[in-house]
Amino acid sequence: RNEGWCKKKDMASKYDLIVIGSGPGGYVAAIRASQLGMKVGVVEKSELGGVCLNWGCIPTKALLKSAQVFEYINHAEDYGIKVKDAKADFTGMVKRSREVAGGMSKGIQFLFKKNKIDHIAGYGTLKKGKKVEVKDDAGKITTYDSDHIILATGGRARELPNLPIDGKKIIGYREAMVLDKQPKKMVVVGSGAIGVEFAYFYKSIGTEVTIVEFMDRIVPVEDEEVSKQLERTYKKAGMKIMTSSEVTKVDTKGAGCKVTVKTKKGEEQIDCDIVLSAVGVATNVENIGLESVGVKTEKG
Repeated sequence: RNEGWCKKKDMASKYDLIVIGSGPGGYVAAIRASQLGMKVGVVEKSELGGVCLNWGCIPTKALLKSAQVFEYINHAEDYGIKVKDAKADFTGMVKRSREVAGGMSKGIQFLFKKNKIDHIAGYGTLKKGKKVEVKDDAGKITTYDSDHIILATGGRARELPNLPIDGKKIIGYREAMVLDKQPKKMVVVGSGAIGVEFAYFYKSIGTEVTIVEFMDRIVPVEDEEVSKQLERTYKKAGMKIMTSSEVTKVDTKGAGCKVTVKTKKGEEQIDCDIVLSAVGVATNVENIGLESVGVKTEKG
């Protein structure tokens, strides 16, 4: 009887494919593999859907939609409509954004169930011999065998040494999405997609926004024409944009922040309530066992 139980247990922890990470890369691959007849398990330490669905693309677009609707209302007369005393409900906007993200994550749960994919909750690490070790929240470790393994571990907010994220006064994109109250003044460091989206959202609902960008134009990886047009639009909306500039120090003592910015003309100090660090994304390739299975990384 014991032999039968052991055999059953081995079958349960053996997969054709294990995907580590359930973001758009991971969950789509898992569903397709299952449709092609594979037994699939997906290892995820947080919410299904990864950063994109829960803390990135989807909830930010929900916030941007709220900002856009508010802008339409403020310019309603341009469309022949009269609206009085429209106010932005910051808490309500954040709540809607979280509900949208929650709904999307539940959708992934449904797709996993429909396609008979196992959600293995915990932190996955590669081990020799086509094995994945998963540590759950309680600290319990389970080892799974798999003929194939896909790494879809995604990324996280990159931090600058002189701009450490404390989650209160110097924040990353996650905190920017769920602040308790709307800041009156905000400095956004970095003007990639994340930086300019949050700058637009907060400026649209009345926050005074300054963008600080190290390169000579905002959204520097986009075409130059895009940068020029976006800068014109943002300046017209009342944003302060500082290009070829860098934040050298943030003093968080006291009620707000004192941000020291080095520009071509010298140093400038900006007072604000909160600093959003949006200086890019770092890959999640550390501590997942790459070294133990002989995988080398480039530019990672």
